[in-house]
Amino acid sequence: MLLPAQDITPSSITMRRRPSLTPLTLALLPLLGTTHWAGAQTAPSPPAAAASTPQADKPVPQPTPRPQQAPTKVTPKTDPKAEQLERVEVSGGASDSAQRRASTASKIIIGREDIERFGDASVAETLKRLPGVTTGGRPGRGGAPRMRGMGAGYTQVLVNGERMPAGFSLDDLPPEQVERIEVMRAPTAEFGARAVAGTINIVLREALVRRNNDLRVGTAYEKGLWSPQFSWTRNDTLGEDGSVGAYTTTLVANRASRMDDVDTRITTLNLADRSSSVIRQTGSSESTRDSLNLNARVQLRLDGGNTLNLMPILVAAQGKNSSAFTQVPGRDYDRVQTEGDNQFRMGRLNGMWMQRLSGSSRLELRGGIGQAKLDSSSLRQEWRGTPGALLPSRRQDDTTDSLDRSWNLASKFSHQLEASEHSLVGGLEAEGVKRDQTRISLVNGLPRPELADFGDELQASTLRLAAYAQDEFQISKQWSAYGGLRWEGIRTSSDAANYAVRNNSSVWTPLFHTVWKPDEKSRDQVRLSLTRSYRAPDVQNLIARPTINTQYELDPDTGSYPDRAGNPALKPELATGIDLAFERYLSKGGVLSVSTFARRITDLIRNVTALETVSWSGTPRWVQRPRNIGNATTYGIELEAKFRLDEFISDALPVSLRSNLSLFRSSVDGIPGPNNRLDQQPKATANLGADYRMRGLPLSFGGNLNWTPATTVQQTPLLASSSSRKLVGDAFVLWNINREIGLRIAASNIAPLDYSSASVITTSKLQTSTESAGRTFTNWQARLEIKL
Repeated sequence: MLLPAQDITPSSITMRRRPSLTPLTLALLPLLGTTHWAGAQTAPSPPAAAASTPQADKPVPQPTPRPQQAPTKVTPKTDPKAEQLERVEVSGGASDSAQRRASTASKIIIGREDIERFGDASVAETLKRLPGVTTGGRPGRGGAPRMRGMGAGYTQVLVNGERMPAGFSLDDLPPEQVERIEVMRAPTAEFGARAVAGTINIVLREALVRRNNDLRVGTAYEKGLWSPQFSWTRNDTLGEDGSVGAYTTTLVANRASRMDDVDTRITTLNLADRSSSVIRQTGSSESTRDSLNLNARVQLRLDGGNTLNLMPILVAAQGKNSSAFTQVPGRDYDRVQTEGDNQFRMGRLNGMWMQRLSGSSRLELRGGIGQAKLDSSSLRQEWRGTPGALLPSRRQDDTTDSLDRSWNLASKFSHQLEASEHSLVGGLEAEGVKRDQTRISLVNGLPRPELADFGDELQASTLRLAAYAQDEFQISKQWSAYGGLRWEGIRTSSDAANYAVRNNSSVWTPLFHTVWKPDEKSRDQVRLSLTRSYRAPDVQNLIARPTINTQYELDPDTGSYPDRAGNPALKPELATGIDLAFERYLSKGGVLSVSTFARRITDLIRNVTALETVSWSGTPRWVQRPRNIGNATTYGIELEAKFRLDEFISDALPVSLRSNLSLFRSSVDGIPGPNNRLDQQPKATANLGADYRMRGLPLSFGGNLNWTPATTVQQTPLLASSSSRKLVGDAFVLWNINREIGLRIAASNIAPLDYSSASVITTSKLQTSTESAGRTFTNWQARLEIKL
């Protein structure tokens, strides 16, 4: 699809002693691809981005560079140095709005400019500003992203189109390493259907999107703790004029330090005589995490227009945490102190080879191999007595070492039918993960007797196979469609005494997307998606190996502190969905959209606490397990407006405005209302932001307000959970000291609010409520950005 000229935006302009350019030349600059002026040689074209949707298989045409004009003749009387014309380099490509508009499947593109605007410390902080995306945890702390408010496991998160190994967190992926973020509201055959809420694909820096050599040094400050940050990015060509290829590499090192309050209140109410008792736990916790991240992408040009991409990723992180709190009145203890440390190491090498076949056919082979190791240890010490005369009562040491080895192979064949408007794509995928885990738990230096039957060693493996086919076709100049079918099968196994697992599941997922424009040149379009998706239980949920709660005896009657175990009989959740959206694309790159969705989920998985007869105790105990409890329905509407103010008010300043509002509803069959919602789903979320680049001054500034209301969820007939509202304000100021140096000052959670979460368990005799509250704090950042 040919993109409108106004949707082609320059991604960078680099000049040294800029030559005198005519007004006509300046006007044409945004229309150029990559051109070297004044007799310089033409740079190699940047490599095509990896396909992110079926539409990406069709190359986006680039504007034809204008013929360069002959250099001005230098007269003998003119100083040659004064007349020497230096290179002006303009690298352009399709804008984020143009890529979104051209995609048949519903997709939002977040480019580098939006990613680095607020100087976020983590990718999760960037994601919270997107339409319909919420994050868990305290305000200003990021957390796992959730599309459409749905809890963990419903949102598929990919890196370069691949699932990351266990133990990998978005906190391990600094924004400096990200080229763009693709948000797909409905599943596609190519990216997989484990996306009931949607898919977030994080694309790392691509080889030679533009030449740069950037250094960033800064620090963050929160509640008296400093978190220094350092990053370096290098993009360049290989060989003369890029004849061999291109590469990019990014190195990031940082420290994240945090301190929080511990304030927990446990209230037990006797429903018969209405008497109550209260336990108060107060104290503080502190954590520090040092991390080093390195990733690179090397693109090698082969004969016949073929390419080979190599993408290594290395992550090394080490963290320490500690907490201390007192309990009044004391039951089993009066004071507790915990200390822990963990080390995470991950190395992965991905490769992609693209072979151009005869005609418009292409074969793509991808593969990867990696290893992730997580070692953690914790020490919990309990004391009894008054503050001046504490005596040790209990000591628990826990050590867990996990090693995950993973591999994946995939092939994709694409073919464009010359006689029609059909683009055919098919592929095969295979992925394997093996986990070796050792867990040792000692109480007062001795092994815990209740765990003797389950051993310290665990081996588990997962094999996933998939096949898919899709056809994207043009019905008319105003109407395009996409149809796909995907099969995916997963086998999980574990060999161990008393909790061996054999679980096999497979899912067929038909997919259909279509886009219709009222007129061929219209900026309005309507989208419709009919899809089937699913949520597969993870290894941890399937393995029946128990975790014994050391605080079980604090409340053995109601199960406030249950043991935990997996469920080998779990089935995947299936979701049938419909998405309908109207989009209007504005002339200056803005967009107005209204999107609605609905999902009908069967075999819903939810953690259920029940009294069970167990092998590790002579008496029944409360155990929390994931179970398929029935069906659920969720639906909602998402509104988005992104535009420049002068697009509607002619005399207004060119202030960029961004706003979105999402409303969610859900109900779970078999659980009494009124709050029988999907787990962790709020009723709404909203963002309002603006930024402005000053005229005549090298200053840019902006802000954003993120809101999520308080939420209460009735998880089971006995258990309800709730969390307080979030209102997070962010702001930034960027001072371009000169063309090579910029200073960015940013603040997150500007007006911090107290944050709390609570749970209530109600039985026939007792009601036990546990509420945890704490302060939040403003996070200040200062960063120096240098172009070397």
